[in-house]
Amino acid sequence: MQYTSTRDHTKCVSASQAILQGISPDGGLYVPTEFPQVSPEEFYGLTYPQTAEKVLRLYLTDYDPAFLKQVTEQVYSAENFGGKAGFLAPVEENLWALELWHGPTCAFKDYALQLMPHLLLQAKKNLGVSQTTKILVATSGDTGKAALAGYAGLPGIRIAVFYPNAGTSEIQRLQMATQEGENVAVYAVSGNFDDTQTGVKRAFADSALTNALAEKGEALSSANSINWGRLVPQIVYYFYSYAKLVESGSIVSGAPVRYCVPTGNFGDILAGYYAKRMGFPIEKLICASNKNKILTDFLTTGVYDIHRDFYKTTSPSMDILISSNLERLLYHVTQDDNAVKNWMDSLVKEKAYTVSKEVLSAIQAVFDCGCAEDAQGSEEIRMRYEQDHYLCDTHTAVALYTMRGKAKEKAPCVVLSTASPYKFPCAVLHALGREVPSDEFEAMRLLHEKTGVPIPQSLAVLREKAIRFTDVIEPEMIAKTALSL
Repeated sequence: MQYTSTRDHTKCVSASQAILQGISPDGGLYVPTEFPQVSPEEFYGLTYPQTAEKVLRLYLTDYDPAFLKQVTEQVYSAENFGGKAGFLAPVEENLWALELWHGPTCAFKDYALQLMPHLLLQAKKNLGVSQTTKILVATSGDTGKAALAGYAGLPGIRIAVFYPNAGTSEIQRLQMATQEGENVAVYAVSGNFDDTQTGVKRAFADSALTNALAEKGEALSSANSINWGRLVPQIVYYFYSYAKLVESGSIVSGAPVRYCVPTGNFGDILAGYYAKRMGFPIEKLICASNKNKILTDFLTTGVYDIHRDFYKTTSPSMDILISSNLERLLYHVTQDDNAVKNWMDSLVKEKAYTVSKEVLSAIQAVFDCGCAEDAQGSEEIRMRYEQDHYLCDTHTAVALYTMRGKAKEKAPCVVLSTASPYKFPCAVLHALGREVPSDEFEAMRLLHEKTGVPIPQSLAVLREKAIRFTDVIEPEMIAKTALSL
């Protein structure tokens, strides 16, 4: 399997090269040159590690199959995910929550970022690379901690995480600021996530920085979803959840299922697009946005315009205006790298671009969309708990609300539940009608008292952990920080 750049299809690299580089030198994102075709029946009866191994072997063809078998068994073990890898929780008739937050950092990012460090180290071995790899990560909240947890202590790796100052929940901030490990660093960045993400992308495009690092025997890579190594593991849980619905008798084999995904950077829902293109009967992928509804507007009109207000919401991991992975979808739909490059250049220069009616129609054939503001998400949390006895976080609530607006005759639907409610205890507690304390750990206690839902131990212990990182920097300092990392 070869990978090409979304901005120059003549550039082809191996899976190892795509994962090690993270982003193409031309600024484009690496995409596979084909979609391997499979039958859903091939995945029935498999465990989660077996499903992951089978999917990865289709895409990572320059990796040793024995390595992929060993690493998927290790990463998706019962110990690492509490025996709940790919867990489907019934919410109501023909509606399930795919709970992706039972991993070490209580967010769906664990599925990729527990595996990706192993893929990166193996890529270096495959390519005979001995230089130090410096990983730069922009995060809106969850990716940062998951990446830190995955890469901490690994040889030949240094990692710096950058998050928008005052742009995450306090629990998310503490997860990052207390991270242990000699090879990790964390910085708050003035501005919002888009400022942070743009600063990281500029560092990757900085040839002077690249040359200066090379002189020191170092090179950059990414753990964001712009890296193919982040995206490919996320395809797995679409395969696994569909197989489980068939095995449980909830649907018949071959029946179409809709998936509703709360998304900001478009990576999680794009993984579902790959699953559909590979042969799984996904009827529709519903993109759920919060008040920063740029994806909803684009999927409705074909106009991507970041000339708009930016809102800080109770679902901060979706507080994003520049959705990087949309570039991959545009390439797959058009197969036109020149058009993609022009759109991305226009986004930088004009802060907007518009796709043709034909391109929009092709996208809308697969994707639907909707959005929820904070009050609507809050009401969804309350209703789901009181009506269905199901407790969800603020991001999952956005998806559940959006899904209800798209429901048709109770057709089967899976909502991706992306984070533990205890990562946002104040917002969830408020939604349940309780007075909210100023301390988030007290809010955790009260939420547990109200619902009886266990507090994840990895979050409960944050109160006792020492804060290691407090620096606040400007976005333009990210490249300089990478050099000194």
